[in-house]
Amino acid sequence: MSTIITSVDRHSPAERAGIAAGEQLLTINGHEIIDVLDYRFYGYDTDCRLELREPSGAVRTVSLRKPEGRDLGLNFDTVLMDEMRSCANHCIFCFVDQMPPGMRKTLYFKDDDARLSFLQGNYITLTNLTDREAQRIIDLRISPINVSVHTTDPQLHCTMLGNKNALRSLDYIRAFCKAGIVMNGQIVVCPGWNDGDQLRRTLRDLTEMQFSSCSLVPVGITKYRQGLAKLRPVDAATAAEIIDIADEYGRENLRRFGTRRFFCADELYLRAGRPLPQAEYYEGYRQLENGVGLMRSLEDDFLAGLATVDVPARFSPFTIATGTAAAPFLRGLVQRAMGDYPGLRGQVIAVENDFFGHTIDVAGLLTGQDISAQLRGRDLGDRVLIPIHMMRHGETVFLDDYTVERLSRELGVPVQVVDEDGFALVDAMFAAE
Repeated sequence: MSTIITSVDRHSPAERAGIAAGEQLLTINGHEIIDVLDYRFYGYDTDCRLELREPSGAVRTVSLRKPEGRDLGLNFDTVLMDEMRSCANHCIFCFVDQMPPGMRKTLYFKDDDARLSFLQGNYITLTNLTDREAQRIIDLRISPINVSVHTTDPQLHCTMLGNKNALRSLDYIRAFCKAGIVMNGQIVVCPGWNDGDQLRRTLRDLTEMQFSSCSLVPVGITKYRQGLAKLRPVDAATAAEIIDIADEYGRENLRRFGTRRFFCADELYLRAGRPLPQAEYYEGYRQLENGVGLMRSLEDDFLAGLATVDVPARFSPFTIATGTAAAPFLRGLVQRAMGDYPGLRGQVIAVENDFFGHTIDVAGLLTGQDISAQLRGRDLGDRVLIPIHMMRHGETVFLDDYTVERLSRELGVPVQVVDEDGFALVDAMFAAE
């Protein structure tokens, strides 16, 4: 991998300047280009002076002018312009270590690359960063960065990450906070490890650092944990305690800093049997992709969509397939809709996760084979609705490589993938016959 240009976009600033594939990008405005972060940041300006090495070895300089923020139009071997960095940790809760054998290779790769945090929102531990890269983040003020925190106790941090050098990540967190770098954090709560007083310590430390925001999520435990650290799932009582601790420090942060800072994942409220907070709690849903506020946002949009839906002349009966955690919540929405529109006919079926084990109860980790086995032969109406987060990103394939088309054939009815907002769910439920 390198900064050698593999192609140039048509009609781009680079093409107009005469830059060609095969040349190597050396600098932009005097700054050495190592990877995609350098390329994106230094290529943002209106006036760019590029130093290039031709295939012959000769070095030339090209100056160009473009709209601020427009990409130069250069393409390289990889998006990162470098090898993707794999994780150097052995976290006690790592989901990849709990995968069964025989799945596609990409599911076994553990990435921990800061550049993917900026580009794709991946959560990273910061243990892979060098001092130069950390300083570059500060100097370029690159934000936000998504950080796996888990605990601020130094010894426990190293133990939970399975890395004796993990202390450097805590140092980087403090340095980034001091420099004003926006960080969205995540704490995977493992009962008996980083809950209780350890969780209080972590939230206290992050409060004093003025860490940007942090979600609390329950550990996921599959049936494939042979030879791994002993973990137990978050039960109702533990979930309630986690919520109470987060609320305690959330109220303090709201009073002192005007932000709640700490947010509990929807799973914790479901396991504790507590109602979801109102929309104001989530402060614009900053942690939505981490499962924080997804159901509140879905319900609010669903009710708004229900009030304005175009009602078809004839209803098409449906089945919603989802995980056991969200099934009662979705049943409530379907019952609300059927109460408002008596002609509507639908049901919600909770699918047990036989593939990973019944302790995994979220829809996003269901496989096509489990859905097929548990829905086949049942009266499903005219179609089956499934949430989009069951799918591989940008595709219609489940974790076990089942396709939507295959599932439709096995169930004997069309399977429709539904976006995760409430308006899309209303539209799917009220589809014309």
